[in-house]
Amino acid sequence: MSGEPENDLNEAVRKRRERRARWEREGERSIAQNLAMIGALGWMIVVPTLVGIFIGRWLDSMFKMGVFWTLGLMVVGLTIGCTLAWQRMYHD
Repeated sequence: MSGEPENDLNEAVRKRRERRARWEREGERSIAQNLAMIGALGWMIVVPTLVGIFIGRWLDSMFKMGVFWTLGLMVVGLTIGCTLAWQRMYHD
């Protein structure tokens, strides 16, 4: 968005109209589609978090640092996963 309030409002209204038209055309999502989206969002969060944990454990074992890298990279992975899930939910 451009940062100007009028353009931001116009963009929001346009997106809302497009979503409404799509909903009127396609109808409500089925329960199976909703469950599939929940599962996909869960994996979007879990996978980066686990990758961060595994890389952190490997670095901690190499440098004998306790859980320094594990905790830090777990938080980084969780942040990346939540960001990906947020974008998937709110940015068509």
